[in-house]
Amino acid sequence: MSTPEYSIRTEHLTLAYEDKVAVRDATFQLPWGGVTAIIGPNGSGKSTLLHAIAGTLPPRSGSLSLGGGTRNRVSYVMQTVNVAPGTPITVREVIGMGRYAELGWWRPFRTTDRKRVDAAMERLGITDLAGRHLSELSGGQRQRVYVAQGIVQDHDLLLLDEPLTGLDLVSARVIDEIIHTESAEGCSVLVTTHDLDEARAADNVVLMAGRILAYGPPEQVLTRANLAAAYGLGSLHESGKDFVDDPAHPDEVSDPNPDRSR
Repeated sequence: MSTPEYSIRTEHLTLAYEDKVAVRDATFQLPWGGVTAIIGPNGSGKSTLLHAIAGTLPPRSGSLSLGGGTRNRVSYVMQTVNVAPGTPITVREVIGMGRYAELGWWRPFRTTDRKRVDAAMERLGITDLAGRHLSELSGGQRQRVYVAQGIVQDHDLLLLDEPLTGLDLVSARVIDEIIHTESAEGCSVLVTTHDLDEARAADNVVLMAGRILAYGPPEQVLTRANLAAAYGLGSLHESGKDFVDDPAHPDEVSDPNPDRSR
């Protein structure tokens, strides 16, 4: 099979929740493969864009298409997953749910499915947690479980919503390695982030502020002018040559489209 021309392409895409516009008139195209970082302040539409790519939010207008027939081979690891306290579900069972897209709800697991679950747990360093319940895990351990669930699913496109935010160092390193390993194996990976260092380490960057301000290689997108337009001069400061998103001043973030949600 030849390599598709692109992984994601949008034309004048507008996304909204009822009367709240989150992303307006977005037109961009990302090449197949590699890691793409989607960056921007809170409320810029990063998570909303992932929902649309995953097929869980239909466009209000415009178009969004996936290259290579990936519509049915998208794996989406959300930032937060709500599980009722005390739910009697183990780590192995949670990860195994990633196989349901292929098997359906009622078909029994095959040997190959069980091996894939075992391999995903090993890659995320959580094999020893297989019989534990989610309520017994730390935040970093739970995030590794959800990433394992994501990679055990058949996929060409892996979406990760702020997968490294607030994690312990070990979990962050393990998940970061997964991100780049998946890319090296031919998967297109999209990661939302607030971390400019993560964005600079990506192959491509999409900079958002309720619309697409810039997209392309990091050195072309993460310029002083583009970052000032996205974040506002009051919410950025210099650290050497780096700009840093300043979480201590959320009210100073420039918002060119106040009628939107995250």
